[in-house]
Amino acid sequence: MDTELIAAALGLLVGLVMGLTGAGGTLLAIPLLMAALGLTLPEAVPVSLLAVAIGATVGAWRGFRESLLRYRAATLIATVGLLMSPIGLWLGARAPHDVLALLFAAVLVLSGVRQLWRLRSGSTALPESMQLPPLCPIHPDTGRFRWRPRTALIMSGIGGVAGLLSGLLGVGGGFIVLPALMRVSRLSFSACVATTLMVLAVVSSGTLGMALLSGRALLWPIALPFALLVVVGLLWGQRLGQRLAPHKVQGAFAVLVLGVAVMLIHDAVT
Repeated sequence: MDTELIAAALGLLVGLVMGLTGAGGTLLAIPLLMAALGLTLPEAVPVSLLAVAIGATVGAWRGFRESLLRYRAATLIATVGLLMSPIGLWLGARAPHDVLALLFAAVLVLSGVRQLWRLRSGSTALPESMQLPPLCPIHPDTGRFRWRPRTALIMSGIGGVAGLLSGLLGVGGGFIVLPALMRVSRLSFSACVATTLMVLAVVSSGTLGMALLSGRALLWPIALPFALLVVVGLLWGQRLGQRLAPHKVQGAFAVLVLGVAVMLIHDAVT
């Protein structure tokens, strides 16, 4: 099969995952590009960042039109993320390839296990009326954040971790931002997804620009079909996600992430 067709098929899968979960685009894109097309991590990172930046922009715009996007929170998270991203790029350029691959696999395992554990724990969670107040409260009438110093500090911390990993591993940080927003607030799942997609769009675009300025090459024959089909898959996934229960989507994503981690570890140690 032609390289361009494989790239398009991978893009459709990654976009579908992004549309369903609001996260995980680069978590899947980079190891899939490495395994299916034989790209190295430095080659796969710009391709993945371009596709995720375009796809997330489309998804965030749709969330904005549906009044789901919390753009103030997304702007703060993304701004801090972009400030931390160069540190990750600097570290990533100096780390051995196999070390980065194993670190990426460790992040995948952590993300997948955490998702499964949270879903398992959720079945025995207390009723909302008995739970502690969220760290970042929202206004009950508007569904928007009540901005306080603690809220700004927490959002900045989320952005810092996401930006560091974005530069180091080429991930957009959605797998950090989405569960963090769900943990510290009571935003709806759809609002968390839309907000995460805006963060992904900004951080991925900025990190891609910094990566290209630092001398990394972008493989356009692979990047273009991959990015185009990411957009198609994302729009399809957003429609499909409206008909599926969030816990089923997140459970399936966790299992998929763990499977990709096993594949990446196998490639790195053999």
